[in-house]
Amino acid sequence: MIDRFSYFKSKYYRPVVRALFFILAIAYVTYLLPKTGKFGYEYINGLPWKHQTLIAPFDFPIYKTNAELTAETDSLIRNYRPYFYKDTLRQLDIEQRFIVDYKRMVTQRRASYPNLAEQYNKDSSYFDLIELTVLEQLNTIYSTGIILLPEQYIGVQETFELMLVDGAYAEPYALAEMYLQTQAYQKISKSVIRVVVGDSGAINSQLTQFIADLQINNYIEPNIIYDELRNPTEIEKLRKNISLTSGRVLAGQRIIDQGEIVNNTSVKVLDSLRRSFESKISTSSNYYFILGGQLMIVSLLFITIFFFLYFFRRDVYMSVSSIGFILLITLLMTSLASLEKVFTEFPFYIIPFAILPIIIRTFFDSRLAFFMYVITILISAFFTENSFEFVFIQIPAGLVAMFSLFRMVRRSHIVRAAILIILTYSLFYTALSLWREGDISSINVKMFAYFGVNGIMVLMVYPLIWIFERLFGFLSDVTLVELSDTNHPILRRMAEATPGTFQHSIQVGNLAQEVAYKLGANPALVRAGAMYHDIGKMASPMYFTENQAEGLNPHSELEFEESARIVINHIDNGVKMALKHKLPKQIIDFITTHQGTTKTWYFYNSFINNNPDVDPDVSMFSYPGPTPFTKETAILMMADSIEAASRSLKKYNDDEIDKLVEKIIDKQIQEDQFINAPITFREITEAKEVFKNKLKNIYHARIEYPSIKKKKKNKTK
Repeated sequence: MIDRFSYFKSKYYRPVVRALFFILAIAYVTYLLPKTGKFGYEYINGLPWKHQTLIAPFDFPIYKTNAELTAETDSLIRNYRPYFYKDTLRQLDIEQRFIVDYKRMVTQRRASYPNLAEQYNKDSSYFDLIELTVLEQLNTIYSTGIILLPEQYIGVQETFELMLVDGAYAEPYALAEMYLQTQAYQKISKSVIRVVVGDSGAINSQLTQFIADLQINNYIEPNIIYDELRNPTEIEKLRKNISLTSGRVLAGQRIIDQGEIVNNTSVKVLDSLRRSFESKISTSSNYYFILGGQLMIVSLLFITIFFFLYFFRRDVYMSVSSIGFILLITLLMTSLASLEKVFTEFPFYIIPFAILPIIIRTFFDSRLAFFMYVITILISAFFTENSFEFVFIQIPAGLVAMFSLFRMVRRSHIVRAAILIILTYSLFYTALSLWREGDISSINVKMFAYFGVNGIMVLMVYPLIWIFERLFGFLSDVTLVELSDTNHPILRRMAEATPGTFQHSIQVGNLAQEVAYKLGANPALVRAGAMYHDIGKMASPMYFTENQAEGLNPHSELEFEESARIVINHIDNGVKMALKHKLPKQIIDFITTHQGTTKTWYFYNSFINNNPDVDPDVSMFSYPGPTPFTKETAILMMADSIEAASRSLKKYNDDEIDKLVEKIIDKQIQEDQFINAPITFREITEAKEVFKNKLKNIYHARIEYPSIKKKKKNKTK
């Protein structure tokens, strides 16, 4: 039973999961698409109408444009008379507080104004007169009303009208009929001065101090208050009462002739026809036809993805996690595009579609990234009003995103890519607008702000790459650069425990990286793999030649089988150490494949020479494999063997280096070490040339510097 289940799982698991992923993706995208009919005509303002003469198929209203509706709304708000209410309790509270404060102030500070009464020929009762005057003024002012204007109405003219609510009624008032706080303060101050000064008109310092001590501003509080609850409701009522239409087109009426230039007026009528058509065709009787059409289109697009992966990216097709990732990021972008149908004023161009090709290019290649980007843009175009403009602008932006971020190894590369994406959007939008309108004033400046936000959101690609790496086990160039840093804990330990192996790994990385550049492989990946391929030697460093002190070889005291076992075990030890430190699977692949299924030839040949009559157990001298199965692991195998063998050369001349490279790689080919790797004989030949040239540069003959000969001194008698 268990065997049958394992067989079923191994044979049908991937096909079933793969099919399920595509079915779910098709269903989700179909669900997101707006369930309305699609207007069958594309048109651009300023260009000729390319279709046949269009006759109105039915009666439909002419809808006002967003600009017209905004202008009408703004006009209503400008002429709107806001509602205020009067706080009738505030006056009594203010007057009582003033009486208490005034008596306290006069009692405490009366001696501060000794000459005030005499100078103005007043008797001592003038303090009571001032109190009465202030109270009368407060009563007058509060009865009229002190208004506090909201921020949006500050600076309006005195003729500005408002509605003052009194009980169940609201009456219009002009602003001039009420007091502002500054006006109320000035009125009370002048009244006090007039009572004290009388006809003399002279104001001395004591009077100035007295008025300041009154602190009149503490008793001037607005009692006509802006109604925060009612005004938004009234404004919303006005907006709802605005007519959305400005006319009507009758069935059979000509709308536009073929070849006629599409202008603002015809665009308004065509937009109205499209709106009416899409709402009319989305009735319940047509719903299932619309749904069927959408399902067919979406299915065809995803079937195209399926066959593209099957024929051109077989490695991705065979990986369930890779297919899941590609479909997931496509659905995420489509979900963002669907916000257009949820929010009517959603700025569509702030969506960073360029993130998709950047991320896919980071983990796979440019061809797959561009293909998936085009499919995503085609799906997203169904959510836009002008599909042509959307696709026309997005395609170049996606190409620039891929080319500008070909290798992302520094954060500055993302910033540069974001700037170039913004610039691409801006240039193509400007060019398209000038082509359509023929007028620079027709360019919508807001679009450049949207492009700027789009570019800023592209910077999210850095954390997104990190998230997808952890979720799907991918490996980006940024992570590879971090792994190749010699300050990495494993590499630091390796440099201390096995200095010879550490230097060997660096040299292997240099050789392999040059070949990777030549063959179009991933140089960052092969270099990182080279740095870690021999970490297993740290378990027993002295058993490997590059770490042995001169004259000390622990293998001399061991049997050949035991020596072979210790050397071969550096593969298994390396895997264990890599798993312990959570190195990516792609790096572990270099550890397991860099020796393939070759033999430990030194010990194997030594065993045969010392035991000519015994048939050796080949498995005891052979590495477990597997053989390299990627171009990068094949390059590393060649580089590892060549670098190690080059250290044993007696002479470092061109002929010896050429023979060494040819011998080692040809032997690996004979042993079928590259049979599972996607590398051609032509590429192997190119790799040989790179290895030869690189080794010749490393071991080039150096000029012997001449020494200074001592001059003989002349002896004199």
